[in-house]
Amino acid sequence: MSALLEMRGITKTFPGVKALDEVTLTVRQGEIHALVGENGAGKSTLMKVLSGVYPAGTYDGEIHYDGELAQFRDISDSESRGIIIIHQELALVPLLSIAENVFLGNERATNGVIDWNATNRMTGELLKKVGLREAPTTMVDKLGVGKQQLVEIAKALSKEVRLLILDEPTAALSESDSQALLDLMLELKAQGVTSIIISHKLNEVRRVADSVTVIRDGSTVSTMDARAQPITEAAIVRDMVGRDMAHRYPERTRRAGDMLMEVSDWNVWHAEHADRQVIHNAQFNVRAGEVVGIAGLMGSGRTELAMSIFGHSYGRNITGNVRIKGRDVDVSKIDRAIDAGLAYVTEDRKSLGLILEEPISRNVTLANLPGVSSGGILNENEETQVSEKYRRAMNIRTPSVFQKVMNLSGGNQQKVVLSKWLFAGPEVLILDEPTRGIDVGAKFEIYGIINDLSAQGKGVLMISSEMPELLGMCDRIYVMNEGELVGELDAAEASQERIMSLIVTE
Repeated sequence: MSALLEMRGITKTFPGVKALDEVTLTVRQGEIHALVGENGAGKSTLMKVLSGVYPAGTYDGEIHYDGELAQFRDISDSESRGIIIIHQELALVPLLSIAENVFLGNERATNGVIDWNATNRMTGELLKKVGLREAPTTMVDKLGVGKQQLVEIAKALSKEVRLLILDEPTAALSESDSQALLDLMLELKAQGVTSIIISHKLNEVRRVADSVTVIRDGSTVSTMDARAQPITEAAIVRDMVGRDMAHRYPERTRRAGDMLMEVSDWNVWHAEHADRQVIHNAQFNVRAGEVVGIAGLMGSGRTELAMSIFGHSYGRNITGNVRIKGRDVDVSKIDRAIDAGLAYVTEDRKSLGLILEEPISRNVTLANLPGVSSGGILNENEETQVSEKYRRAMNIRTPSVFQKVMNLSGGNQQKVVLSKWLFAGPEVLILDEPTRGIDVGAKFEIYGIINDLSAQGKGVLMISSEMPELLGMCDRIYVMNEGELVGELDAAEASQERIMSLIVTE
């Protein structure tokens, strides 16, 4: 099988940092090639070089595409050759419809007049391919993160794609949606489309990839051929982190203490459709020292439940009771929820959890500014000391707490979010997809932080779309479906099969 793409000796340097060092990558025609590595290893940078985000002349090395030396000036240049990249950060216009986004810059028009019938018809066909049931006229800002990712896939398919690059395509998707997307990749492969997938989900990599290239610290470590012999997750992890990881989840002593948080008769109506109830009579509890999980498919209401409890930041006509340490508390505003002892780590850390343009020091203290202030005046020395303390405690990899958060890897950004909420001194932390988009090494560190919190007597409510993560970390798991908590399982009795059976039988 001939090579469609060869990247030879690619070196990319930013001020003071060598992001890529003599990287080589060979992708054969018609294969699915996985590119894996820890956050900050250089995977996305390499793909930005390939797609022209970093144009020819800004890096050293050569790109050979379809047998020719390629020097892409920008994204449109690479797209004209059939190279389409879908970045981890979504690039959709929220106030346009799905159809408008899918064909933005690639409009179906005659003599400058857009044919909306053709546009909507073709969009509908593309949406069927990616498993999205929404109407083409639906506004993108009405979709969740997972569905927006599927719109991005449909947008890529609307172009004459030969090499499809997907950067963490399933990071925001539920398990069922992820499987549908992987099936779609295999279908595209059968049609002759070559794909490069960047993913931290090694089970997905092993399922679809024909070849796997591992990058560590900006250099190529290895390339494995799944057609020659089966590729194990242990082998990938070893090359990614430079060591064997015998256990994916750190061990801890499970010891539930006194009742910490109780939620009862919790009802929430949709934020925009007043006649649609999204949470129905939810009741659950978290004890001191417990890690309690919430499992469910995308759209089951997990995030809506969490956000509505944390300061009524989602929904309307919210009713129900929240008790912390046996005392009724007011959580109707975010500041009141924080004062009551709650913290919420959002699933969308870049948009809702951090101020990317601000340094680590400013982000760490955001949720508790009085803790570094006197008389309403911010004490910058105290702010620096606090953030430095959390930098060390959380092992945030950065040369300085004055580094802008936008320049950190996903795992280190997540540690900053956790630091922000720990400085606020919560009793219960609600973690919504706490390891989304994070590599296996950083995940292990986040799991260790969660275990340390439980050992301190904190309560942790953990929402995750990865069932193995819930099974590996939680003392109990609530199962949610269509806005209702339909079951509760102890760790000893929980399994993926039992969780799914509760979802499909209720």
